[in-house]
Amino acid sequence: MNKPQSVTVIATVLNEGESIRRLLDSLVAQTRQPDEIVIVDGGSRDTTVAVIHDYADRLPVRVRVEPGANISRGRNLAIAAATSDIIAATDAGVWLEPQWLEKLIEPFESANQRISGSRITNHEPEPFAIRHSPFAVAGFFVPDVRTTFEIAMGATVLPAVDEIKPESFLPSSRSVAFTKDAWAAAGGYPEWLDYCEDLIFDFRLREVAGPFAWAPEAIAHFRPRSTLTSFFKQYYRYARGDGKADLWRKRHLIRYVTYLVAFPALLILSIVHSPLWLLALLAGVLAYCRAPLRRLRSHLAALAPIERVKAVLWIPVVRAVGDVAKILGYPAGWIWRLRNGSRAEIHWRRPSGHK
Repeated sequence: MNKPQSVTVIATVLNEGESIRRLLDSLVAQTRQPDEIVIVDGGSRDTTVAVIHDYADRLPVRVRVEPGANISRGRNLAIAAATSDIIAATDAGVWLEPQWLEKLIEPFESANQRISGSRITNHEPEPFAIRHSPFAVAGFFVPDVRTTFEIAMGATVLPAVDEIKPESFLPSSRSVAFTKDAWAAAGGYPEWLDYCEDLIFDFRLREVAGPFAWAPEAIAHFRPRSTLTSFFKQYYRYARGDGKADLWRKRHLIRYVTYLVAFPALLILSIVHSPLWLLALLAGVLAYCRAPLRRLRSHLAALAPIERVKAVLWIPVVRAVGDVAKILGYPAGWIWRLRNGSRAEIHWRRPSGHK
């Protein structure tokens, strides 16, 4: 019987306090225990590090304190310190399904069994793709909702599992696994980015390793933003990261045209020409909210009638607030990019990369 491959779970933390217990408790409950856990703390001023140490008798956990380290720097330090060939990444603000790690590394284990069971008929080294296939596995994540607003938020901003196209899916680092060799070949997480860093890493990883294997049952639960203010800040920072990294030009252009050209034009036409133009505007809003409304249906049965109405009405509000945040954040990122254009690392696309 083949020996299971060694796996290190890594995460970064900052001022997680007692909330980190949810992640650590879910790691204790894993059906496939990690061989080690490496956590990098960015300089917490609360009890985060002490709480992690409390689990040392239940988990093979090591913690390194690196004040000022951003998420990318923390992940790179944790991976560099890992002793395993396979890295499973997650975040401090989540809790994991009991089979999360088992399902996430299942493609690696299956490939290892196939390779071990095959016969080598000559003394040539095995091809790199055979020795290390697969290179990366994408898990999934779902919202851990507690309020009507959070239900609407999750339905609006997060895809359902049946919407995922595995061949093109770019996983969040809340739930992803990859070989340490692939991480090195991809250049690690981009430490010059404070947001969208996992997307850049995904692009690079897919470039050197090919498409991610898909593990939809490797599920991490995380709580979405609970207020419009915190959501606005989150999406502003995401869009600023897009601008810094030169991501999604077409998507942002479409958003500017929609909000700054099409929407005002329809309003003006409805005032000066005919109120019927409002129907076109309403149709556009409904089409824009179609996917979130479809996702919301599975939650409606558990809500009181008035809460159902609130959830439905929150969806266009969340959409609009998120879009305004992106409209403002993207140029802020581009200004940063223009000012830092001489930095070689921000020109991260390889000649054969994604445009």
